[in-house]
Amino acid sequence: MTRSPPLRPKWPGTMTDRERFNRQMHHRPVDRCFNMEFGYWHECFDRWPFFRGHGIRSNGQADRFLGFDRIAHTGAPGLHPPFEEKTVRETATSRIRINRDGLLAEVPKDGHATIPHFIESSIKTPDDWKRVKAERFDRSHPDRQIDVAALRRAHPPTRDYPLGVGCGSMIGKIRDLLTFEGLAYACYDYPDMVEDMVETHCLLVEDFLDRVLPAIDFDFASGWEDICFKSGPLVSVPFFRDVVVPRYKRIRAKLDAHGIDLWYTDCDGDVRPILPHLLEGGINCLFPFEVHCCAHPAALLDAYGPELRIMGGVDKMQLARGREAIRATLETLVPLVERGGYIPFCDHRCPPNVDPDDYLYYLDLKERMFGLPAGPRRAP
Repeated sequence: MTRSPPLRPKWPGTMTDRERFNRQMHHRPVDRCFNMEFGYWHECFDRWPFFRGHGIRSNGQADRFLGFDRIAHTGAPGLHPPFEEKTVRETATSRIRINRDGLLAEVPKDGHATIPHFIESSIKTPDDWKRVKAERFDRSHPDRQIDVAALRRAHPPTRDYPLGVGCGSMIGKIRDLLTFEGLAYACYDYPDMVEDMVETHCLLVEDFLDRVLPAIDFDFASGWEDICFKSGPLVSVPFFRDVVVPRYKRIRAKLDAHGIDLWYTDCDGDVRPILPHLLEGGINCLFPFEVHCCAHPAALLDAYGPELRIMGGVDKMQLARGREAIRATLETLVPLVERGGYIPFCDHRCPPNVDPDDYLYYLDLKERMFGLPAGPRRAP
C-alpha cells in the first residue's frame, strides 16, 4: 500500500523525540510538549473522512498521517502458542467463538465494536491450569528465544525516538485467561493456582529482561494491567499487595540495574485504591489515565508529587461535547504540562462519537497550546 502523505506536519522542535520524551518525563525543560495520541476505535477509520479518504486503517498509520512524535516499545509473549481461533456455533445475530486466550466468547455478526460476552474459560480448575501451563507457558519454547542482534538493528543506539521494554502483565492477562468473573472467584476458590499464574508470568518477563537489558539502551518500561473499572480494582487490594506487588519489585530490581527509572502501566478505570501499591512495586507512571471513572490528573499529580507521572488524561467524554468543552479541558492541563512528568492525550482510544472536525480542532488547539517553543499557554 502506498503511504499517504501526512495530513498534518510534525510539530517543529529543536530536540529529538527521544530527548524530548526523556526530559519531559523527568521534569526537565523541553523545546515543546511530546506529541502523541493513544489511538482510535476501528469505526473511526471507517467513518472519519480524513481517515477513510486516505486509506488509513490502523493506529500506526494514523500516527504517521497526523504527524505525531514517535514512541516505540518491544516485548515478549506470555501465552504461546495462542489458542486456535474458531467459530463453534452461531445464532441469528451472533457467533460463539474460541478466542486466542481460550475463552468462549459471543460476538455480534454485524461486526460492530463491543466488548464480547465471555461465556467460559478454558481454565476453570488447577488441573486445567496445569495442562495449559505445560502447553502454552513453556519457558524453554524455541519461539521465546530473542534475536537480540535483530532487535538492536531495528532500534539502534543512535535512534532519535524513545524505546520501551515491555514488562508484560502480572494479573491483567490472567483476567483475560480466566474472565472477569473467573478471576474474582479463583482468587478465593484457588488462590494457589492464581499465584502460580502470576509467578509464571513474572518468570517469563524476567527471562526476557535478562536477555535484552544488557544489550539495548531502553528509555522506559511499559506494562498492561487492565484490572480496574469505575468502582476500583476487580481483585482485592490485599491480594494485589501480597501477590502481585512482590513480582513488580523483582522486575523493578532488574530495571534499576540497567538505569531504567520510568515504568508505566496501562490500566483503565479507578486505579486510586491500588496506586500506593503500584508505586511501592516500582510502577511510577499511569497510562492512559481514564478521567471519567477516576479523577482529573491534577488530583493525583498534586497528591503524589514528582514521584508519579501520567500519560493521557484528556477526557474523551469532553472531546465528544464540542469545541468549547475541548478548549476548557485543555486549559485545565496547562499547569500539568508546565511542571513536567505529564503528556496529554485522549484517555483511551478515541471513540467515533467525536466529530472528526472537532478532533482536528483538538489537535490544532493542542499544538497552539503545547507545541510552540515558548511553552504551554492558555488557549487563544
